[in-house]
Amino acid sequence: MSDTYRFGFDIGGTFTDFVFVNTTTGAISSYKTLTTPDNPSKAVIEGWTHLLNDVQADPSEVSMAIHGTTLITNALIERKGSPTMLLVTKGFKDLLDTQKEMRYDIYDLHAVPVEHLVPRPLRFEVTERMDTFGDVFIPLDISSLEAMKETLDQAGVTNDIEAVAVCFLHAFTNPEHEQQVEAWLKEALPHVSISLSSDIAPQIREYERMSTTVCNAYVQPLSSRYLEQLRDALKEHDFHHSLYLMLSSGGISTLEVASKYPVRMVESGPAAGALAAIYYGELANQRDLISFDMGGTTAKMCLIENGQAAMSDSFEIARVHRFKRGSGLPVRVPTIELIEIGAGGGSIAHVDKLGLLKVGPESAGADPGPACYGLGGTNPTVTDANLLLGYLNPDFFLGGRMSLNRDAAEKAVGKLAANLNLSVSETAYGIYRVVNETMVSATRVHIAERGADPRRLHMIAFGGAGPMHAHALASALKMKGYILPARAGVASALGFLTAPIAFEFVRSFITKLDQSTLAQLDDVYEAMETEGKETLLKAGVPEEDMTFSRQADVRHAGQGYDISVALPYKQLASVELSEIKARFYEQYEGIYGHAHKHLDIEITNCRLTASGPRPDVTLQGTAQKTGTLEDALKGYRQAYFPEVNDFVNTPRYDRTKFFAGLSFKGPAIVEEIDSTAVIGPGTSVIVDEFVNLIVDFH
Repeated sequence: MSDTYRFGFDIGGTFTDFVFVNTTTGAISSYKTLTTPDNPSKAVIEGWTHLLNDVQADPSEVSMAIHGTTLITNALIERKGSPTMLLVTKGFKDLLDTQKEMRYDIYDLHAVPVEHLVPRPLRFEVTERMDTFGDVFIPLDISSLEAMKETLDQAGVTNDIEAVAVCFLHAFTNPEHEQQVEAWLKEALPHVSISLSSDIAPQIREYERMSTTVCNAYVQPLSSRYLEQLRDALKEHDFHHSLYLMLSSGGISTLEVASKYPVRMVESGPAAGALAAIYYGELANQRDLISFDMGGTTAKMCLIENGQAAMSDSFEIARVHRFKRGSGLPVRVPTIELIEIGAGGGSIAHVDKLGLLKVGPESAGADPGPACYGLGGTNPTVTDANLLLGYLNPDFFLGGRMSLNRDAAEKAVGKLAANLNLSVSETAYGIYRVVNETMVSATRVHIAERGADPRRLHMIAFGGAGPMHAHALASALKMKGYILPARAGVASALGFLTAPIAFEFVRSFITKLDQSTLAQLDDVYEAMETEGKETLLKAGVPEEDMTFSRQADVRHAGQGYDISVALPYKQLASVELSEIKARFYEQYEGIYGHAHKHLDIEITNCRLTASGPRPDVTLQGTAQKTGTLEDALKGYRQAYFPEVNDFVNTPRYDRTKFFAGLSFKGPAIVEEIDSTAVIGPGTSVIVDEFVNLIVDFH
């Protein structure tokens, strides 16, 4: 059999999405089903089996499977990882608590502290110390490790510990002591998984490095079991190729590497959504976008400029307060920079202590789900509101595989309406409006922080719920228009298939930048390149197809923080220093408006991205054909539009019957198996050759 198909699947909090892409014809087959939280592989096998039957393919024809998941993030947020122990340099036991020695809100005397993953009794000090240059200042004392083991044995908890995080002072300059401890742990505690800071986050900033290492250790046993279970389940159903994982950076990695560095998957699903937005934007010849991905549990927004998503080397998980930096668990991993909030189809509406209507961040998830699912949920959710507003077809949810119960939705929303002294319809619209305003506010912040103007951008909306809310968001933000891609409900799963195999490496190397240090930097990059080459070879990437891109974190001498600057040079030693400085000054001025060119500059971290070729994913287009809009008309439905402050008898169309060049005006509802698009009044719609809907405001 030939390798004809690629398989992508995204396990979300409410739904699991699947796509098969035919590499020969570009045809896409998709499927969507409720996530099975107790055993995620159950839903995966359902989708795998369905798609194989749908395209009449043999499993051997599937050459690649790529997966993204919210499991890692959810385990950290819900504190459902493994019992973890932390080993630190003597004197640094309380670093997780002291953090940066300041509260995340200095004016809130009752600010809830960040809850860390390792309780103080499971943090142990080890006698050892490296200096800032990586020279041994205090030799490693093995007896302190033996004392730690004796303490655990006496407490009877030795066998309960599943993971160990090791974070020694200045280990990023010399990992020798951490590696010696790892060897000791493998003999003394052979049942535990081990995370070394010199492997996980070998860079400066002690608190962030420790937090990242602890997060990795905390989820490593869970993720390893989960990924092995998933691999074995697919193997039992005749998939015998490699399983790849999406990383937060937008690259993909092997199962073995992802199992070792699970913290690098914290944003794997949202990252794939950003890649899908870039891909669809290129098809529509739009390179400046806001990607809007709204699923059942969360909404994600990402600014895309010139066809590129912004990148960051840090991220915060499980914030106590959503928009307060420093109130969560910091991780130093490469990630596509986006904002994620608890606003999805399953977000629960409620009345707060002040009697105001609030929506989310709590979600009904897949079990029991919104009230209209008929699976036991009784709380009013965004999906219930959308059904009552006429946006959803109760008989065509998931293409008709699932019916929505309008009476259950009315009952759930009705309880809330009674508390608010409003009608059911008014309450349903209130839910819709509140969740929209939550997303609009978050998007405004995200755009403003990056100096962009929403009036110059298009929004591209996907996810199961995104196309229902895109019109309201784009209108409120005064955007140029919005794009509703075909198969929007499974777009993130398609995004997996557009990513190259890639992995990022970082090494702290703090030095003043002058001509004499460039050769030293070459040595650092060459060492990382060797490591990257080994990683890519294990993933099956031929050496001739590998690419390596260099970046460095650079700052003015004396500054506390830095910016990332690309270094597109094979040998830095042969480059004039003035050319590198000019790159830094140009980028610095673009961000801050002025660069202090009289000051020396210094490098803090060296970064290298090792990647294989980007897959060639060419979608099957639809040719221009004769026909009319009426051929796609399924009927009419009463739907509420705030522009007229009333329900409107709205045409609803079958998207599968659209063709290139078709045009119409809003309001309209466009239905397909995995999502429903709600297009408001005052718009013009054009269908492109890939059946994407290009919507512009009049």
